[in-house]
Amino acid sequence: MLELLEKAVMTTIGVAAITQKKSEELVSEMKERFKLSEDEGKNLVDRIQTIANESREKVREMAEAEVKKVVDRLGLVSREEFDKLAKRVDDLESRSSS
Repeated sequence: MLELLEKAVMTTIGVAAITQKKSEELVSEMKERFKLSEDEGKNLVDRIQTIANESREKVREMAEAEVKKVVDRLGLVSREEFDKLAKRVDDLESRSSS
């Protein structure tokens, strides 16, 4: 019963956007409505927060991957590559000045 309820809540509230306070408010309401114990309510809040944090991390990773694809497609260089090339040019310039 709790798993089904949890899935319904996750679908409804949008996992990635839920805050600790909001999840606690939601669980408090659910405890009253579905007669959940204090431990069941706390466990539900913990699971909601764990899923929300994992979802935020997945979204961040997906965004980074998409940005990398666009950068590669446009033929842009990363900051790291740019810095390496700039150092190399500086080294070559200092050698040719000597």
